[in-house]
Amino acid sequence: MRPVHIALAALVAAVWGVNFVVIEIGLDHFPPLLFSALRFLVAALPAVFLVGRPKVAWKWIVGVGLALGVAKFGLLFTGMDLGAPAGLSSLVLQVQAVFTALFAFLALGERPGRVKVLGMGVALAGIGVAAVDEGASGSLTGFALIIAAAACWGVSNVLTRRASPPDALNFMVWVSTVPVLPLLALSLLLEGPDRDLAALRGLDWTGAGVIVYVAWITTVFGFGAWGFLLRRYPASSVAPFSLLVPVFGMTAAALFLDESVSPLRWCAAALLVGGVALTSLAPGRRAGGETTGAAAPPERTVRVVPTGNSVPRERV
Repeated sequence: MRPVHIALAALVAAVWGVNFVVIEIGLDHFPPLLFSALRFLVAALPAVFLVGRPKVAWKWIVGVGLALGVAKFGLLFTGMDLGAPAGLSSLVLQVQAVFTALFAFLALGERPGRVKVLGMGVALAGIGVAAVDEGASGSLTGFALIIAAAACWGVSNVLTRRASPPDALNFMVWVSTVPVLPLLALSLLLEGPDRDLAALRGLDWTGAGVIVYVAWITTVFGFGAWGFLLRRYPASSVAPFSLLVPVFGMTAAALFLDESVSPLRWCAAALLVGGVALTSLAPGRRAGGETTGAAAPPERTVRVVPTGNSVPRERV
């Protein structure tokens, strides 16, 4: 990867890591489901009028919108609202790589190899250690909702794989149109109109800035830049940078929210990051034996080589 693109990948990881601190601040201003609805509303408008028509079937847009927007972010925001710390949430959410590998096996026939299975086991051990640490001092309900959010993220990853969108930014903007109404309906039902109206009436510059960050910076810029990198380089070159997200998330939470990191949590972080690395980077195999997850082989190129007065030969 070119240095400028390495810097871009690291910047996206930093944006996504700091996002957990921004979410924590936003939850002081909005109920979680309303906050998530506003995030997707601002991400979709006015961008939906600028990116052109959808480039994949609507069934994939709706499916990913429900799995990612309604389920994953609804559970994530609610879990953090119930007490799951920002730094720990940024770490535990990465277990989505394990769920993605599991669902890819069930839905796509991608058999995990021994290294990938080992990585899944190590990551799950990290989840167990994190649960012990959180159970001693935090909210186990919030912790469980973060794991459920990671599972929903895994579902959306598999759906996105099936959709194979040619333009990640176009796809993400259209996906952002789907969760708005379901999340608003859930917010009115579960959080109540009085609480929602009070949050909207009390909107200040901090609340507006939080919405702009999670919508335009995290969603539009983050996913757009990530999609650009994935189109330009093999996934095996880009994916490792996502392991920096919990590093930035836990660091930002310690700096801005004074979240302490216990020795047990450091142990959980090491297990989780190591397990996710093995799970994400180790190739699997489809049912027919085709390798998946590794970098694609170089394209066969044909060039014509002049040979004096003879007819040019094609060399592969």
